[in-house]
Amino acid sequence: MTPRVPHPHPHRMRPERFRRLARVLSRRQPDLTVLMDMVNKPHNFSAILRSCDAVGVLEAHVVPPGNGVELHHATSAGTRKWVRVRAHADVRSAAAHLHGTGFRIVAAHPSSEARDFRSLDFTRPTAFLLGAELHGVSPEGLEVADDHVMVPMEGMVHSLNVSVAAALLLYEAQRQRAEAGMYDRCRLDPETFRRTLFAWMHPLVAARLDADGRRYPPLDENGEIIRE
Repeated sequence: MTPRVPHPHPHRMRPERFRRLARVLSRRQPDLTVLMDMVNKPHNFSAILRSCDAVGVLEAHVVPPGNGVELHHATSAGTRKWVRVRAHADVRSAAAHLHGTGFRIVAAHPSSEARDFRSLDFTRPTAFLLGAELHGVSPEGLEVADDHVMVPMEGMVHSLNVSVAAALLLYEAQRQRAEAGMYDRCRLDPETFRRTLFAWMHPLVAARLDADGRRYPPLDENGEIIRE
């Protein structure tokens, strides 16, 4: 006997919401991301994820600090519902994963070899490496990065808050990609689009199906689950 799909939340989804989620998802950029290495302040973690969502990042990466980060506090307004977060044991393994999937890693760090962040081409697959609030990108992170960038500053302070720096980098990438027409067509493969849209529409059902190792059923034109 085929197990039944768990019933979704009792209220019906509005077709307008389904269409809006589909539009947002169709503009996600699978080859733009951030790697947060030991970012340990929840409000900064939250702010970076908000910027990720705003510019269309599909998935963010994090190397949690030793004492962890309170993700349930760090993701106000449910940002983590819209931006997946993948955790890694350390920055080297995170870099190996990103390099293995074709990303160039760009460290936000004012080193002697750092270039103005506006001079790089962010239409290429790009992962912005962001370090801890107090010490910045770690030596290990700087070693695995392909490029170092800096934000030119004319004042007395020498660095920006990590979430502010992340927003500047991400919005420069968004500007370049918008000019290149990279938001004008869906850049996700059909299966990723289908699964992500289902999880956005029916997160509780998706979680139960994932736990059981079962496939997501199709949705109708209003985002309702089609009973098979």
